[in-house]
Amino acid sequence: MTLTRDDVLAALRRVPMPGTSGSVVEADVVRAIAVEGGRVRFLLEVDPALGSRLEPTRAAAEAAVAALPGVASVSALLTAHGPASRGPTPKAPPPDLKIGRHPTPQAGPEPVPGVRTIVAVASGKGGVGKSTLAANLAVALARAGKRTGLLDADIYGPSQPRMMGVLDRPKSPDGKTILPLTAHGVTLMSIGLMLKEGEAVVWRGPMLMGALQQMMGQVAWGELDTLIVDLPPGTGDVQLTLSQRYPLTGAVVVSTPQDVALLDVRKALDMFGKLKVPVLGMVENMSAYICPNCGHEAHIFGHGGARAEAEKLGIPFLGEIPLDLKVRVAGDSGAPIVATHPDSPEARAFAAVARRLIDTGIV
Repeated sequence: MTLTRDDVLAALRRVPMPGTSGSVVEADVVRAIAVEGGRVRFLLEVDPALGSRLEPTRAAAEAAVAALPGVASVSALLTAHGPASRGPTPKAPPPDLKIGRHPTPQAGPEPVPGVRTIVAVASGKGGVGKSTLAANLAVALARAGKRTGLLDADIYGPSQPRMMGVLDRPKSPDGKTILPLTAHGVTLMSIGLMLKEGEAVVWRGPMLMGALQQMMGQVAWGELDTLIVDLPPGTGDVQLTLSQRYPLTGAVVVSTPQDVALLDVRKALDMFGKLKVPVLGMVENMSAYICPNCGHEAHIFGHGGARAEAEKLGIPFLGEIPLDLKVRVAGDSGAPIVATHPDSPEARAFAAVARRLIDTGIV
C-alpha cells in the first residue's frame, strides 16, 4: 500500500495537543507534510511562548508516524515562527470579492498603508531561483526581528503558497479588505491562495495589473518594516505597474552564473534604470555545488558571473547561494531552508543577504 498524506494526518490525529482537548491536527499546528516514498517530513508550528516545552509532543508525533506501515524515516520539526495556535479553525469561505478587475485610476505612486519599505525580487528569466530567494529572504528578515511581508506577484505562476506551506484561503470580512495569511513569521499574500490547485490564470494585461493593485492596496498588511515582492521573470506588465504605482525602495536581481542568464539580467537592469528604480544589488544563485560524499566543489553553471557583472556595472553584490538538494526539498515541502535548517551553509548564505540589506539601512 502506498503511503499518503491522509495516512500521516490520521496518525497525527492520535497525538494530543497540550492545553487543548484535541489532537495536533485539530489544534491546527501541523504544516508542510511531505511524503516521498517511505520518507515523511512535517512541521509543528506553535505559539512562540511555548517553544521547546512542546518537544515531547514533537517526539510523540514523530513516533506516531514512524509506526505507520511503509515508513522508512520521519523528520518532524518544531518551529515557533508562526502565529499562536488558535485551536480548531473551520475552512474559510472564499472571499466575497473579485480578483482581476481592471486597474483603477491613480494620480501617481501611492504608499501601501503601514509598509515602510518595498523590495522587489526580480530576474531576467525564469528558473534562476528568484522565488526561492524571495521566500528565504523574507523568512531570514523575520528571524532577524524585522516585520516582514511577502507578496507573490507572479500572477501566472504563483509558487509562494507551496514554498511557504500555506493552503488556506484568505478571508474577506467586508468584501473589500483581504486578510493575509502568516507562515514562518511572514505575512503572505498570493493569487495562488485564491485559486483551485492547478487552475490557470488566463488574463490580459489590464486584469493582471488590476489584480496587482488589489493585492497591494486591499490586503491588510499591518505594520511592516518591509514587503518583499516576488516578481514574475522578465520585463512586463507587473514590473511596470509596480514601479509606476508604488514607491519601490529598490530591487534585488537574481541570476545564475552562466552567460545566457546574464544576458537577460542586463535587460532587467536596463528596465529598472528606465523606471528609475534603484537596484539594491545582485545575488548569484546556484553558484557552486559541494558533493556531500567527497566534498568536491563543482561549478555546474559556471561561477562568479553575477559578481563580475555587478562589479562592471557598479552594483552592490549581495552574495552567492550554493546549489544543494536540501534547498529544493525544503521549498517543495513548504518550509524554506532558513526556517528548517538555519545553521546549514545554504541558510547562512540566504541570511547573509538579509543581513546586508539590514546593515545598509535598506530594511
